Formats: sequence, C-alpha cells, structure tokens
Amino acid sequence: MAEIVKQHHPDLAGARLVEISDKTRLKTANGPDLAARIRTIVGKAKGRALRARGPLVGLVIHEDMDGCTDTEYTRIRANVAGALSRESPCNSALALAAWESEAWLLLFPDAFPAVRPNWKIPSQLRGRDTGTLKSPKEELKRKLGAPTFRESDGPKVAEQARSSGLLASPSNGTNRSYEDFVDELGRWPGAAASRSRRN
Repeated sequence: MAEIVKQHHPDLAGARLVEISDKTRLKTANGPDLAARIRTIVGKAKGRALRARGPLVGLVIHEDMDGCTDTEYTRIRANVAGALSRESPCNSALALAAWESEAWLLLFPDAFPAVRPNWKIPSQLRGRDTGTLKSPKEELKRKLGAPTFRESDGPKVAEQARSSGLLASPSNGTNRSYEDFVDELGRWPGAAASRSRRN
C-alpha cells in the first residue's frame, strides 16, 4: 500500500508512513459496530502520530475482500468506505483488495522479473480482470517459477513497479478494487503521513 500511496502522492517523499497491524475486520461489520471498529483503528493511528510528534493527516485501511469484484464487493465497499469517511479525522482511503492484494500486483507483470530474474508472469495471468481471479497468491506460487513467491515478496514487487514507472498507469489488465482505491487517494487534498495496514 505504501508504494501506491507514494506514487499518487509524491508530496509524501519526506513524510513518515507508519504501518499499524490490526486484526479487526471491517467487511463483516455494520452500523454502530463498524463505526466503533474504525474508531479503534483511528485511535491507534492518532497514538502513533502523537508518539512521532507529527500530525495524522492520512489514513489507509487495507483489507482483503477474499472475493471478487461483484455486487457483494460493491455493497461492502460502499458500507465500509462511507463509515471510514465519517469516522476518520483526516484524509482516508479504503484498500479493499479483490480477491487479495496480490491481484493488484498482476497489473504490473514486468515488475516481477526485476525482483527475481527467473520470474515470468504466464500469459493466462496477463491482460485480464484480476479482480475476478480467485486466490491470486496461490496462482503466483504455482505458476511464477523458482523461487516460490511468498507474501513477503509483494512489497518488493510493488516497490519495483513504482521505481520503474509502472504504477503510474497500469496497462496490463484491470482491477476495479485497485481503481477504486487509487480514485480515493486522488481525492485527497493534501499529503498523508500515516497509514494503517491490516491483512
């Protein structure tokens, strides 16, 4: 998430992006329960900003949808993003990744061999709607080649995609959940200094 935020907010080059691990699930919550869960995450983010002696000016919450970009995705995203907008004291964006964030990485296939020279995204995973792909992480593990893809490789691929200019405009497939996230980031009027990531 950090690489995507940096790509779409280059004004953050000197800002401190802070990751907050939190197991709270938002996609299954509604009403007052959802608002309370978001307030808990906001409280943790405010605490981190206070310890860092800086303002909390942006909050990104990441959760994997564990489902495709269908009508259920639309409903959950509207519910959670709306509550996040109401409860957040600063710029906010919801990274509700369909199926999971590895599907977003498939939008940038040329970044993979830059991380591991032997890696090549096979043709059946290129140029498609990756928001409809079930379990992309497992697909990458099976089809990418040696060494086996691990979740910890994702940030390296994203960093390579940003540094090589690929994040600027994905041209190899689509993913509505990625586009929704980038659209929300694009509506921020200022810089962000903190983010929350939850898997």
